[in-house]
Amino acid sequence: MSKKIKLRNNLNADALFSLVRSGFEEIPGHRSNNRKISLADALMSGFAMFSLKIPSLLAFEAIQSEDTNFKSIYKINNVPCDTHMRTILDEVDPADIEPLFTDVFRQLQRGKVLEQMVFMDGCYLISIGGTGYFSSNKLQCDSYSMKTNSKTGEITYQDKMLNAAIVHPDIKEVIPFAPELIIKQDKESKNDSERNASNRFLKKLRKAHPHLSLIVTEDGLSSNAPHIHELEKHQMHYILGAKKGDHAFLFDYVESAVKDGLTTEIQYENDDVVHQFRFINQVPLNESDQDLLVNFVEYWETAPKRTMHLSWITDLHVTKGNVSEIMRGGRARWRIENETFNTLKNQGYHFEHNFGHGKNNLSVVFAMLMMLAFQVDQTQQISCQLFQAVLGKLGSKKSLWEQIRALFYGYKFDSMEDIMKALLYGFKRERVVILEDSPPS
Repeated sequence: MSKKIKLRNNLNADALFSLVRSGFEEIPGHRSNNRKISLADALMSGFAMFSLKIPSLLAFEAIQSEDTNFKSIYKINNVPCDTHMRTILDEVDPADIEPLFTDVFRQLQRGKVLEQMVFMDGCYLISIGGTGYFSSNKLQCDSYSMKTNSKTGEITYQDKMLNAAIVHPDIKEVIPFAPELIIKQDKESKNDSERNASNRFLKKLRKAHPHLSLIVTEDGLSSNAPHIHELEKHQMHYILGAKKGDHAFLFDYVESAVKDGLTTEIQYENDDVVHQFRFINQVPLNESDQDLLVNFVEYWETAPKRTMHLSWITDLHVTKGNVSEIMRGGRARWRIENETFNTLKNQGYHFEHNFGHGKNNLSVVFAMLMMLAFQVDQTQQISCQLFQAVLGKLGSKKSLWEQIRALFYGYKFDSMEDIMKALLYGFKRERVVILEDSPPS
C-alpha cells in the first residue's frame, strides 16, 4: 500500500471491542460473584461468536483453548462452554444490552462520521422494518408470535424483531439502532404486533437521541393515522409508502385534483429512463381522518423494458426542487431489507440459525448480540480505513470473515488491528513444528 493507513482512536475494531466489553461490565449480574465465568465474559463470548461469524455454538466451543486470541483481542478471561453460555445468557434482560448500541452510535457522532449521512433539510433518514429470525412448530414459547395453519391446524412459533437503521440513498453502509423484539408483553395473551413494537421503539429512540433530526421512511402498512400521530408526537418527519388499494379515498381525491388542475407534474429523461412526478400538498389522508393533511407524491420510472409506479405520503412540503430527493428517500426504505436483513442472512452472520432458544431470554439475547456485532461491523466499514482497505483487497464480506477466522484460529495475535494488517500487507509464515509424544521407554 502506497498510502499509510491511520486508525481513528475510537473507531477501529479494538477500540469498539473495548467499548462493548466495558458496557457488558456495567450490566448487573444475576449470579453470585464467585463464579469462574463472569456475566461480562459470557456476553463478550457471545458477541465474539457473532463478530467472528462462527456458525454455531458447537463450532465456537471447538476452537477454544488456553492459547487462543479470545483474551488478547476480545478481553475474555474465561470462555464458557456452549452449555454454560446458554445457561448464563438465558437469564439476561435484553433491555440491558440496548444502551451499548447508543454507546457505539455516540462514537460515530463524536467522530463526525454521521455528517456524511445527513439526507435533506439537516435530517437523517431512518428506515424501519420487521423480519422473522427463527420459526419452529416444535419449540413452543409463550412469549413469541403464534401462527396457526388454517388448513392443518399446525401451530408455528415465530421469533420476530423490528429493526431500524440510518440509511442514505448514496451510501451502502447503514447504522442500525437496537432492535425492538416483537414479543408478547407482560400480562398480554395476544400476539405482539409490529405496530406496537414500532411505538415502543420510537419512544426509546427519542429518549436516547432527543435532538436527532429524523425522517422516517417505511412501507405502505405504516401510512395510517395512528402511526403518523405517533411520529408527530416524537417530532419525526416521514416518507411513507401509499398504495391505491389501501388509500382509495386519497387516490380518488388526487385524481379529482388532477382534473381540476391542482396538482404539479414534472418530467425529465436521463440515460433513456423517463422520470415523471405528480405531487400535491395538503390533502386528507382518508375519509375518516380528513383533518389529517399530508403531502402526496406519485412517481413513474419508464425504461425501455419496464415501468415502475410508486407513491408516498409525507409531511415534508413538496416542491419541484425537492420532489426527486423525496422520491429517493422513499425508495431508500429498501436499505433495511437489502443492506440489513439480506446482509445478515447471506453474508456470514447465520441470522436464521437457532443458536439456542432457552427457557427465558436466550433467543432474544443472541439476536441482540448479533445485531450489536453487525453495528460494530458497519461502524468500521464506514469509518475505519484499515477495514475498508482489507475489504477492498479481499473483495467480499464472506472472504473477509473467512480470512479473519483463519488467522484467529491459527496464529497468536495481540489485537484485531494486527490481524487486519496481516491480511492487508501479508505476513511471514514459519515452518510448522510438530510436537510428538516422547517415545515409549
